[in-house]
Amino acid sequence: MGEVLTTMKIMPDSPDVDLEAIKATIESSMPEGAELHDMKEEPIAFGLVAIILSFITEDGEGGSGPVEEMVSAIDGVASIEITGVGRLM
Repeated sequence: MGEVLTTMKIMPDSPDVDLEAIKATIESSMPEGAELHDMKEEPIAFGLVAIILSFITEDGEGGSGPVEEMVSAIDGVASIEITGVGRLM
């Protein structure tokens, strides 16, 4: 099996949400079988900043599901969107 790099856009509830706390929770709570690759901030509008998360999983059933569930459950996260999926060589 190969590995897959998935990119996810994480939108906070409001511009006042502590993005550092969300990022720290993601770093400490990555599910088994998922590896954090990169995390950066992307300004959206009116002070709202999204987190762009890239992570690596095995190419198989379930894929990004456990990471999506973990991120969705974090306080302050309004929504998530998978913005890219690609197989690593």
